[in-house]
Amino acid sequence: MYRFLATPRWLGLAALTLVLVAGMVTAGLWQLHRYQERSARNARVDASATAAPVPARAALPPAAPGGGSAPPAAAAWTRITASGVYDPAHEVLARGRTVGGRVGYEVLTPLRLPDGSALLVDRGWVPPGTRGARSRPDVPPAPAGPVTVVGRVHLPESGAGPVERLDGTRQVRRIGVAAVARELPYPVYGAYLLLDTQTPPADPRLVAVPVERESALQNAGYVVQWWLFAALALVGFGWLARREAHPPPARPAGGTSAAGADRAGPATDPPARPG
Repeated sequence: MYRFLATPRWLGLAALTLVLVAGMVTAGLWQLHRYQERSARNARVDASATAAPVPARAALPPAAPGGGSAPPAAAAWTRITASGVYDPAHEVLARGRTVGGRVGYEVLTPLRLPDGSALLVDRGWVPPGTRGARSRPDVPPAPAGPVTVVGRVHLPESGAGPVERLDGTRQVRRIGVAAVARELPYPVYGAYLLLDTQTPPADPRLVAVPVERESALQNAGYVVQWWLFAALALVGFGWLARREAHPPPARPAGGTSAAGADRAGPATDPPARPG
């Protein structure tokens, strides 16, 4: 009954269906991986909000000239603390950063530690100057003297370019610790600290950069979508094969069955008109 499945036409259709199903299952697996990644990140962000801070040297690979090794992904958002003295002479501004729906700058200041190394600290966000979105901002000065900072580990951003000199300041578009570290005359840790609190307190004009959770539910929805499409493709192939094996009964050429003709009764002559 299903011998037709071995014909070239049906073998080709089966191969095409399997290729499509394989592609859709693979897309679903990739979305599942993204869902797991984002869920794990969100769990780390939530846990770090209340975790006790650990010393920076305990959470990060050793500092090195030109920037130490980046920590593993599992170390992202770990709450750390460090004490030292800010080096405002090597401050860097990250431009085009959005906080609260406004575009401005994040202020990155190296914190010199007692052992001679440094940790790059994102002290917060400031709006641009009055001449436009890319004009030089009014940056609150870093405190002079010893400070203690508490914040969360932020991994270097991908696609970072070299540090540029713009409007009398050092600027970057994306925060690559290695690029900034090449501008510094001392060993630097391979990640930066997103500041939560500081002693003495930070200038209130600096807006804390929020740590936002990523939407994992969207990826979960895509998993269901792709795998549902794969199931529908298989069901559709099965339906076509069954329809081929069990075609619907053919209708008579005249469009009226014999039973219908019997039910109509014998034909009668029209009555004769009177002469």
